[in-house]
Amino acid sequence: PFWLKLVQTDTSTCGARPPFIFAMPRTPIVGGNWKCNPATLKEAQKLLAAWKETPFDAGKVEVVICPTALHISTVKPDLEALGMAVCSQNVSATGMGAFTGEWNAEHLQDMSIPWTLIGHSERRVKYGETDEVTAAKVAQCQKAGVKVMFCIGELLEERESGKTDEINKRQLTAVLSAISKWEDIVIAYEPVWAIGTGKVATPDQAQETHAAIREFLKTAVSAEVAENVRIQYGGSVTPENCAELLAKPDIDGFLVGGASLKPTFMDIITACQGA
Repeated sequence: PFWLKLVQTDTSTCGARPPFIFAMPRTPIVGGNWKCNPATLKEAQKLLAAWKETPFDAGKVEVVICPTALHISTVKPDLEALGMAVCSQNVSATGMGAFTGEWNAEHLQDMSIPWTLIGHSERRVKYGETDEVTAAKVAQCQKAGVKVMFCIGELLEERESGKTDEINKRQLTAVLSAISKWEDIVIAYEPVWAIGTGKVATPDQAQETHAAIREFLKTAVSAEVAENVRIQYGGSVTPENCAELLAKPDIDGFLVGGASLKPTFMDIITACQGA
């Protein structure tokens, strides 16, 4: 996908000239969220061996994989050898200290784990993660220099009642004040009703929502941020439906769940590198 950006020419030496338009590509980004899978390290390594059979051009598509916390350090070298980065599935809203069971952004930075997910619907719905908590997590990551795939999205009843944009704006507004380095942020729009259900937003539905997110950021932050931030779609993405979704101008890649645990995940990546 491309976004057209206006650039004002220098008028100091050559006289007044109108702005000209040129295309600024947003590099597609594909995330693979393994969630609490696979069951064994051996299975994870078998999957990576299968992926190795389908090389891709890391200059044309960015790939970020989210293994389980226990597997991440072990599979990290193999993922990096494939041209992929590793991503934590979660991060603490706090710093160092007496916070049993937590790991924070400083830990990720120290372990050379460049990415984390924040705000995934399963964290929000199943573990009570509030907008305030997501904001605190984003602030910690911005301070430590950890990149974030920030997840937003509505429940089925919220879509059916016409509240999709309202929910997305609320979840984004909560973190805007915590963000100063937008180059370290990717937004993942995941309609909760489409995650793991086999239901997928139509390409037109996804495009409409992505465009609304971008328009909101234009007003709430700046036109530059709105133009340059990458917005992924997530929700039952497969090799069969990804190309039609990616053809939409405001869809910049995917956050993939179950399909990222299969050898055919590479088909999604190769589709994105041709975008």
